[in-house]
Amino acid sequence: MEITEVESFPIRIPLETPVSFSNRTLTYRDHTITYVRTDEGHEGVGYSLGYDGAGLIADAVKDLLAPRLVGEDPRDTTRLWHEMYDSNVQIGRHGLFLRAISTVDIALWDVKSKAAGQPLYKLLGGNADSVPAYASGGYYRDEKGHEGLRTEMRRYLDEGHDVVKMKIGRKSASEEEVRVAAVRDEIGDDVTLLLDGNGVYPNTTEAVRACRRFEPYDPYFIEEPVMIDRVDTMAAVNDALDYPVATGELEGTRHQFANLVDSGAATILQPDVTVCGGVTEWMRIANYAAAYDVPIAPHYNWNIHSSLLGAIENGLWIEYFYRDMDVKVFDDVVEAPLAPDNNGKIPLPGQPGHGVSLDKDALEEFRV
Repeated sequence: MEITEVESFPIRIPLETPVSFSNRTLTYRDHTITYVRTDEGHEGVGYSLGYDGAGLIADAVKDLLAPRLVGEDPRDTTRLWHEMYDSNVQIGRHGLFLRAISTVDIALWDVKSKAAGQPLYKLLGGNADSVPAYASGGYYRDEKGHEGLRTEMRRYLDEGHDVVKMKIGRKSASEEEVRVAAVRDEIGDDVTLLLDGNGVYPNTTEAVRACRRFEPYDPYFIEEPVMIDRVDTMAAVNDALDYPVATGELEGTRHQFANLVDSGAATILQPDVTVCGGVTEWMRIANYAAAYDVPIAPHYNWNIHSSLLGAIENGLWIEYFYRDMDVKVFDDVVEAPLAPDNNGKIPLPGQPGHGVSLDKDALEEFRV
């Protein structure tokens, strides 16, 4: 089998209203879409969130990766990963270029599992046929007060979730404490509460002072209290709190994740397959973490992450966003999006491949 074509392009899906987290306001979501096609008729697709860089990611795929891939066997995922990474290591160890590799590698695994006639999670190991999902939300909107936040969280419980996540950090520490208290009051004591700061606090002192205010409300973890690059600061926060730090959604390869664990900066890892280097590297990270009994709770992208979590022994939860909350909108281009059942679990796709088929008409509508 040979790769005959690699296609990559950006899309942009508008939000109905602006939405904010601690340090940014969004009006649309852009993604890079990458297709890998073969001489035997197999087509695989990969993608990544662009954060205004989707066009640059697509250019990296077309200009620097595609020429190395055409004519190669798409099933040689380990070799091709190293060729893509090693040949561009001077410019591509993190960030935008690693996202480009991620889109290609995801597409290669889609082809590989289709050629094998197996669902991706079975090909990778097959640990579970469904995975638990938490409802992610609690974003900021101008018209949304505490009652709106309560209503949102109540909806997640009504959908069957026993784990919910909310954003913190856009307001003062005292105001955020009131928000967290309102959510805990609404969901009760038996529901697991997760917090996400998106790296908002500038130093250890500010992070610890704020996060200690949330301790009475029994959060399970605080995600990214400080920027991920500040590993020592993250470790100091993790050590100072009675509840753990989770991080990794913006992190790169297994080497960076090993540093997070070795330094004590993270108790829970959140690798994103569309960011860290694709399925090949995501599995390396998860298996490394398993050696230390570190749980994996991947960031976003539930349609692909569900299959990956279903393949490993140390999976914790899948992050899920309801489309009508108008925060994550990629499901607008997915033909059959995965969704939790009334017990908060996502059944895994049974067809060969990773199971994420994209609507070609919708892609054309949002193509940049």
